Amino acid sequence: MIPAGYMAKRVSKKPDWLQAPQVTDIYSVAGCISEDFADYIKFWKHNSHWLFDSPEIIRSAASENSIRLEGTSLFYYEVHEKEFDGESWRPFEIESSFPTNVVVPARKQLEGFDVVTFSVGTSPECSPLSCNSLVEALRTNEHCLFSSFEETEAHVSNGMFNESEPGPYRIFSVCSVGWP
Repeated sequence: MIPAGYMAKRVSKKPDWLQAPQVTDIYSVAGCISEDFADYIKFWKHNSHWLFDSPEIIRSAASENSIRLEGTSLFYYEVHEKEFDGESWRPFEIESSFPTNVVVPARKQLEGFDVVTFSVGTSPECSPLSCNSLVEALRTNEHCLFSSFEETEAHVSNGMFNESEPGPYRIFSVCSVGWP
């Protein structure tokens, strides 16, 4: 897994339309349900994974744009070295024009693994477990995440995500970290 960066999110409770009794809230990488702290891409402070290298950069972007971070949760992500194109795993290219120097947190709590679409190849798009209700057919934890990398990779390799959103699909570890 490659350090990918951080995001501050407004974690949402499980929507009523999502029929997954084990899920209480959504920790997805995508911002479809649990929204990112802002429409951050226009700030141009993200790294090559379209995330942030440190919590301090998020704080700076929020401050410069009068965005309140109260009520947000801070997550740290790592991404698998390969993406799945619907048939096979292959290495993916990152946007080399953005410098990346992710500060790995001293303490992190692994919450699980998410599958994220990258049809455009840049920023995280959808998390089909929550966005497309795949959680209703697949077993996840209370945060709508898989418990292990091996389980996640098996579901992706078996084509379970192929009919959800356009791929390719990348696997992310989702870790909660406290605000420093």
